[in-house]
Parts: sequence; structure tokens; C-alpha cells
Amino acid sequence: MRGITVTINVLVLSAILAYIFAFIAGFCRLSNNFFIRKITAFYVEIFRGTSLIVQLFWFYYAIPMLFNINIGSGLMAGVLAISLNYGAYMSEIVRGSILSVAEGQSEAATALNMSRFQRMRLVILPQAIRMMLPEFGNYLIQVVKATSLVSLIGMTDILYHGNILRSSNLSMAPTVYLLLLVFYFILALPLIFLSRKMEDISKKGVASE
Repeated sequence: MRGITVTINVLVLSAILAYIFAFIAGFCRLSNNFFIRKITAFYVEIFRGTSLIVQLFWFYYAIPMLFNINIGSGLMAGVLAISLNYGAYMSEIVRGSILSVAEGQSEAATALNMSRFQRMRLVILPQAIRMMLPEFGNYLIQVVKATSLVSLIGMTDILYHGNILRSSNLSMAPTVYLLLLVFYFILALPLIFLSRKMEDISKKGVASE
């Protein structure tokens, strides 16, 4: 229980930032500006194509040494690594969902003399968000499991305290790691139900069309 606060803080901050990065990157991938699209694509491919653990070490160890930048606490490094990583994955969900909206919807909005911003905000995005919900719920559960990695940079989360307890008595290792599994499952359980609720909402939206 000593590490539960750290784990929850990392989870909440990482989830919020990951969704923000996902929408920003997803919209940038659809931009008419060539350079914005390419820069965003570079970010997405880098963070999807490299290990989250290595990214975590880069933010905590390498970047401060190479560029003399003070990122701050391990919390900042951990949250940035997790949120940028999962934000890159979820940006493809945002982009794909927007592109999946029927072309006729946009044409009908254009016929009503809506601007591009109005078409996106009032017609396309509400339908796209419905399609994003199930995958967003699944990635939220993935973020829960990713929070355990912050123990590698010395953050005193659940896994950190579990390892300390295990190192004090090696015979307790099976019990300690079983309890850790239970802790993470309890944390993920409400999110699992939330994910299923999101899927139900998305299905109802499809049925109502």
C-alpha cells in the first residue's frame, strides 16, 4: 500500500497526457501542411518502433546528460515516457477513426455551407469518437500495466516496495508477486468495466444510425 499513491499518480497523469497527445498527433497527421504531417509521422514511428523501457531511460538518464536539461523528478520522466508512447499508438486510432467516417457525411456538411472546422467539430468528430471508444478503453488498461516500469528509475511505486519486501526474504517471492498481480488487477478492474461500457456505447451508436 505504500506505493499505491505513486502508481495512481503516474496512471492518472499518463492517461490524461496520452489522450491529449493522441488527439494532437492524430489531427496533425491529417493536416494539409506537409511538414506538420511528416514531423508528426516521425514522432509516431519513433515512439511506436522503440522500447518503452529504453524511452524511459532516455528521459530519466540520457536527455538530462546530453542536453543539460533538468526534467525534474522521476515522476515527470515516467509520465512523459508512458504518455508519449501510448499517445503515439492512440494517435493512429484517432486518425483512422476520422478517416473511417463516411465521405458522404462531410459532403453533406459542405452542402450546408459548414466550414472545415464546423464539419470536424459537429459532424465528423462525434462519429469518430464513438469508434475510438473501445480501443481507448483497451489502451487505458495497457497504461495501468505500464506504470510498473517506473520502478526501474527508482520511483517508489507498488512494484518498488514489492521488490524491497521480496529482497528482505527470498522465500516470500511467490507471495509478494502474487500480491502484486492482485494489486494491479484491482487497479485495472474498474477500467475493464469502463472499457466494456465504452464498447456498449459505441455499439448503441451504430445501432441507432
